[in-house]
Amino acid sequence: MKQPVIKFDHVNYLWDETEASKSKGDEVALLVYRSNLLGSDLRITNYGGGNTSCKTAGLNPLTGQKTEVMWVKGSGGDLGTMKKSGLAALYVDRLRNLRNIYRGIEHEDEMVQLFNHCIFDLNSKAPSIDTPLHGFLPFNHIDHMHPDAAIAIAASKDGKRITQELFGGSVGWIEWQRPGFDLALKLRQYVDENPGIRGVILASHGLFTWGDSSYECYVNTLEVIERCAGYIDDKIAAKQTVFGGAKVKSLSGEERSKKAARLAPVLRGYCSSHARMVGHFTDEDKVLEFVNSKDLDWLAKMGTSCPDHFLRTKISPLVLNSEVTDAIDDDKALKAKIGPQFEAYRRMYSQYYNECRHPDSPAMRDPNPVVILYPGVGMFTFAKDKQTARVAAEFYINAINVMRGAEAISEYVALPRQEAFNIEYWLLEEAKLARRPKPTALSGRVALVTGGAGGIGKAIAERFVSEGGCVIICDNDADRLKGAVEEFESKYGRDSFAGVEFDVAGERDVVKAFESASLAFGGVDIVVNCAGLSISKPLEEHTEKDWDLLYDVLVKGQFLVTQKGVEIMRRQNLSEGSFRGGDILNMVSKNALVSGPNNAAYGSAKAAQLHLSRLNAAELGKDKIRVNVVNPDAVIANSKIWSGAWAEGRAKAYGITVEELPAYYAKRTLLNEIINPEDIANACYVFVGGLLNKSTGNVLNVDGGLPTAFVR
Repeated sequence: MKQPVIKFDHVNYLWDETEASKSKGDEVALLVYRSNLLGSDLRITNYGGGNTSCKTAGLNPLTGQKTEVMWVKGSGGDLGTMKKSGLAALYVDRLRNLRNIYRGIEHEDEMVQLFNHCIFDLNSKAPSIDTPLHGFLPFNHIDHMHPDAAIAIAASKDGKRITQELFGGSVGWIEWQRPGFDLALKLRQYVDENPGIRGVILASHGLFTWGDSSYECYVNTLEVIERCAGYIDDKIAAKQTVFGGAKVKSLSGEERSKKAARLAPVLRGYCSSHARMVGHFTDEDKVLEFVNSKDLDWLAKMGTSCPDHFLRTKISPLVLNSEVTDAIDDDKALKAKIGPQFEAYRRMYSQYYNECRHPDSPAMRDPNPVVILYPGVGMFTFAKDKQTARVAAEFYINAINVMRGAEAISEYVALPRQEAFNIEYWLLEEAKLARRPKPTALSGRVALVTGGAGGIGKAIAERFVSEGGCVIICDNDADRLKGAVEEFESKYGRDSFAGVEFDVAGERDVVKAFESASLAFGGVDIVVNCAGLSISKPLEEHTEKDWDLLYDVLVKGQFLVTQKGVEIMRRQNLSEGSFRGGDILNMVSKNALVSGPNNAAYGSAKAAQLHLSRLNAAELGKDKIRVNVVNPDAVIANSKIWSGAWAEGRAKAYGITVEELPAYYAKRTLLNEIINPEDIANACYVFVGGLLNKSTGNVLNVDGGLPTAFVR
């Protein structure tokens, strides 16, 4: 196997011949393998960015004749995780014949619909706008990447000269043009006029490279990026300072987290004036270097260069001024400082839209920032869901890397605002947005569930995630929490949840849990008090320790968690007119209403939980915070409570065996049903799913029907 020509220090060489040999003779499988390797390194291409292709021989199903077929990454998707199903397959001759009916650049968007007439594999992905850029080139294997190092050269004032100096003509340069059919024609013409080149840098955009085999294409891509990155690093080392040096000193890690956690819910409220948003926070070194720098203000205002970057991050970020830090511990003062900065940003975005719009432009979208930079602390991003917010942060870090490199080798040049607008409000992009799945009931909502790693709590967390919500799974059992985290990551992915170990009866733990929620998702909309334990003993056997433990976890825990959750919800509402309120759901019990033997401490604690819920509902209505109760009974499946002495105690109280408990509890109900954790989760969803937004102070029994537990 041919080895790389150079040693790679700036990108990961991951080609494994043993793994690749499994796809020997299958060029499409090798394309998927190559794509996954390239997409696994954010220095090579960003999430969802770039595309790859190969051309192979296929059989026309209508004629049985051999025909050339191009397999290329389809619209959407991500190279790092792409499967064969993520590729579009097209007849090469049909695609190239579209040149014969092309009416010019004013009509190039109409060509996209014609790609469908070139489809070879009817089950393949829809072709992307970049399809002809691959199809018109005369190479069998092509990579189009968005590497930070190459874009830094592409976005610098002297990029063309530097490309020539660095590659001696073996890598070409094409001036900026919006991706599409016309650029594909220009790219083919350039290659025809410059035979023997190994790649082309597209100004302000990215890199095209190719090879005779999948492996040669892969190595060529890495070699070009490596040379760009090495050149930039040498220049940075010689310059010693980047972004003009530091203007602000970073706070300590702990202090950054505290300030970010306090500020995130406020920012989330302001960013949600049009639609509810979910947040992400990062304070990695590259971000801090940029947000603390002397050049921050003017570079941030310039905006990004690569189309992929600003499609995800908006034309420019909001940079918070130092007054925010002075006011951060006073909500009233913080509102006075934050509000005007958001209004200024919205005016700027509206002006940008009005100055650049075309007669047929789509209506102006949400004018709030996606990226918010906080000197000394880090970067916040807000979007419709956690994954989009996290990816926006990744893209802006790509943009920071580009600005850093461009400033080191020359001067950074952003796309003109009109060109940026033409991409952001491209009718083809608007059509793509319109095809996105509609939001689900809990899209954009964040829930904190105590006792969330097992039994009822876990079922609630799963139901909420399945409905599009984000969940903070809280539990005091480290092993059980670890198992739940692993299961959720496998089932739902890392962006749907966070796991936090804490004790609901410890105020410091509760504060840290909500700080974690604010850092992970920007705040909290739903609090589910589900943590619990049970002790069943005759009155004379109950100890003071038993009593204190039950009241600490059930009553004090509900109080502390609710108190802190309400604080976060109110801070999200400082902006006024965005989204207001939230939901508190308390898992109580039929024992709050029913008297039974051997249950003095547990039953009275449950009664206290129930009345505390009523009191909170009465107090929090003015904040549009709904407080409701679900009363389960005998939810035995997967319950930690029922795995020990409680079950034995209840069986003893009823004069039966532990094994007979499920049937005993079912038979005493009107419906003769066993109650499962999923039944309680469904009840919780009823309260928060949007149909009961005008209901508070309610009790919903999920017990199979126990007349003694009827509220009225």
